[in-house]
Order: sequence, then C-alpha cells, then structure tokens
Amino acid sequence: MSYSMVPLSERDLIDLKAFTDREIGKDYYSMDEVREIFRKSHARAPSGLKMCSFLLKEGERVLGVRITYAPGNWNHGKGPGLTADSWPFTLNETAYFQSLFLASEIQGQGWGTQLSDKSVEVLREIGAKGIVCHSWKESPGGSSTKYLEKMGFQPIKEHPLYWQHLNYNCTRCLKPPCQCTAVEMYYRIPGKRPEKNGEE
Repeated sequence: MSYSMVPLSERDLIDLKAFTDREIGKDYYSMDEVREIFRKSHARAPSGLKMCSFLLKEGERVLGVRITYAPGNWNHGKGPGLTADSWPFTLNETAYFQSLFLASEIQGQGWGTQLSDKSVEVLREIGAKGIVCHSWKESPGGSSTKYLEKMGFQPIKEHPLYWQHLNYNCTRCLKPPCQCTAVEMYYRIPGKRPEKNGEE
C-alpha cells in the first residue's frame, strides 16, 4: 500500500492521539490538546481556510505528523522558553513547528522533510514570514537539530529541562520529570518560488 500526505482533519484526531502516545510518550498530548492542535493549525488565505498541519498515512494508519501552528494562533510551545526579541520577525508574523514525528519503520526516508515542505507551502501562501520551533537536543544522533539545520533553521537559544513540567513518559527519560533540553530555532520563509519558463 502506498503512503499519502494529507491535511489534518477532524476525523483524524483520535488516531493522531494514539500515534503521539506511541511515538512521543503516553499523554504528551491530551485529547483536549489534540483538539486545540486542530484549531491552531487553521489559517485564512485569499483562497479560503487552510490547514497547516499534515499527516503521513498508509491507508487509514497514521505513520507521521507535522504539527504546525499558524501565525496569530499561538503564543507559546509546550514549555516556557521563548525569546521572541531575538527573532527577525514578530510573533504575529511567525508560525510554530510544534511537533514532527515519524514511525520508526519509515524514519530516514525523507518523509519528515516532505511533510514540513507541505506546511511551508501553506505558510508562504498565508503570508507568514518565519517559523520557530523547539528542537529536541537529545534526539538519537542529534537527528532533530540536524534535520532542522538542513532545512535552514538557525539556533537561537538552548532551554534546559524544557519539558520538565509535563506529566508524560518521555521516550528517553521514561518516567517524569523529563530532563531533556530544547533548542529554540528560527527559519525565514523564502518568497514564492519562481515558476519555470519551460527551460530545464
């Protein structure tokens, strides 16, 4: 069966909760937070309401998620660390990459980049100027930060114990409190890509 990248829909929310419980840690997101993700992921564009978050699915099975909040729909991540005065654009011009997670069986195949590119396309359409995120410093092999740097994100500041207040079972630390560090990173969204004129 082939994979498909689709905008997050309301009917996917229960499956998204089950996926994040399995891949991030049980109860990292409550069901109320999953509904809030759905709300924060919407944005208005000239062509109508747009969804900024995307799922990777195999049939009805969720294998990956890029959760993205539109500018104006958010003012903090999961933790308290945010240094907006160090960003090139304001909070209301900046989107938020909340989470990117893939099932272990499809990691390293480029799906994370493709999901993120889908979000960036929508953010460019709605006029967002930048994206901020909190990278997981202790991710295996530093994969979280390396992937974001490859996309063009620049580190702003490290936030030790960023997730310590959350009552969830971190996949690295196991029982709470989580001892991991977040790296705040920022990405300037480039302008609309020029259309090809027929020449290769």
